[in-house]
Amino acid sequence: QVRLVESGGGLVQAGGSLKLSCSASGVFFKDSPMAWYRQGPGESRILVATVDTRGTTNYQDSVKGRYTISRDNAENTVYVQLDMNNLKAEDTGVYYCNAYWGDVRPDVWGQGTQVTVSS
Repeated sequence: QVRLVESGGGLVQAGGSLKLSCSASGVFFKDSPMAWYRQGPGESRILVATVDTRGTTNYQDSVKGRYTISRDNAENTVYVQLDMNNLKAEDTGVYYCNAYWGDVRPDVWGQGTQVTVSS
């Protein structure tokens, strides 16, 4: 059974920091690249950062140098973190974690966690 639970969001002033956490339960997550996605107000969900099974990371240009994604594999659960620093108003949105399958988006999503950055 697939279950994704995100947490750690909140309201923060510009320049501040947040740490997002995600637990992804399901047998296939441990062998899959993982990612954090963001959906801003009135916008589509976009890819923000990825981490593959070896720990190699990639970031959207706008967050490079400010965000750090990491993962920790347990038996049937993958824990994915997103450290967010020097936050900007444009970072505002609901953040979701999930598997990263390139252009193919997963069908099942968690509830996400809201990040609001006040300028």
